[in-house]
Amino acid sequence: MSTPVRIGVLFGGPSAEHDVSCASALGVVRALVDGGYHAVAIGITRNRGLRLVPEAVLSQLVGGTTAGRAIDDRLTVTGPAVELRPGVRPHTAVVTALEAPSRSSVELDVIFPVLHGPFGEDGVVQGLLESVGVPYVGCGILASAVAMDKVAMKRALRAEGLPVTPYVSFDAAAYRAMKDAEKLVLGLRRPLFVKPARMGSSIGISRVSDGDDLTTAIDEALRHDSLVVVEQGVSGRELECGVLGGSCPESSTVGEVRVTGGWFDYRQKYLGDTDPMIVPAPLPPKVIERVRDLSVRAFAAIGGWGLARVDFLYDEAADELYVNELNTMPGFTAHSMFPKVWAAAGVGYGEILDRLVALAFARHADGPQHVGRLDAGGGR
Repeated sequence: MSTPVRIGVLFGGPSAEHDVSCASALGVVRALVDGGYHAVAIGITRNRGLRLVPEAVLSQLVGGTTAGRAIDDRLTVTGPAVELRPGVRPHTAVVTALEAPSRSSVELDVIFPVLHGPFGEDGVVQGLLESVGVPYVGCGILASAVAMDKVAMKRALRAEGLPVTPYVSFDAAAYRAMKDAEKLVLGLRRPLFVKPARMGSSIGISRVSDGDDLTTAIDEALRHDSLVVVEQGVSGRELECGVLGGSCPESSTVGEVRVTGGWFDYRQKYLGDTDPMIVPAPLPPKVIERVRDLSVRAFAAIGGWGLARVDFLYDEAADELYVNELNTMPGFTAHSMFPKVWAAAGVGYGEILDRLVALAFARHADGPQHVGRLDAGGGR
């Protein structure tokens, strides 16, 4: 009987999406165990420390149900402090406890970074895993960084001829130097959406209609990032499509998010009592095919690998689609859109993870030979 693949699930992190990550990670760990993998949960504290979740704690959680709202059902960053290093065997990693008395080590074949937002989804952790030389799930350094930065993402999409909403961007210094904030958004019609450029889960986003204070919205965005993007609102429907694959990615069934209050905020995403997601979305076949085609093209435009959820705004009256953003590590809770749209396409949660693990190994095997890879004794 072969030894199960050992997968280290990274979760938590210092971003404002810490709790969302903890919820996603529990769904991933449960499915990996059900699929015959050996899952090891490695939490990242809000101060960037690594913690190895004890097996006894993990076993209790994995044996539970997936009922309840996403934020109520999650892993917790707990356990002894550990460090992540290259393993003794090539192309593996090892987590070693730093505290006495055990100083035990666990070797891992692949890392699954179930991390949302800055530090985990922006190329930072991906760079760490590249330096360790271990296969990992999801997009690489560049694609992660581009997708996380809404300004860089829009530039990449525009360069490939993909439709994006009109927008402007500016940093904190430009904002403070401009006495009249309205001059920064000249040419854009309200409502406006003011966003931190490098944040997810609708954190720090404000909708600015006629009569609303633009400066309050900008100040809120600047609480989360030094770069702000302001988008012209589109009156239409919010659609989402999953992408899965490597050099020949595939797109899923299309889902729709029915929102209240004009946009899909954090409360509706994670704390609402009703499910706002409709899968499949009630759309004409031609629109569905356009969404699916644009999703694959957007994934290619950022150099994606593994997975992404592509979000759209659909102006039904004008029959216009706009790529709103790409999420390279979408939510993985039982309530998340990414698993739902793939389930509707005939690909279950467990099969998604199987494919992602296989893609992690495939990219690692086809990539450079990790010249200068770190080892336990230092550089070489």
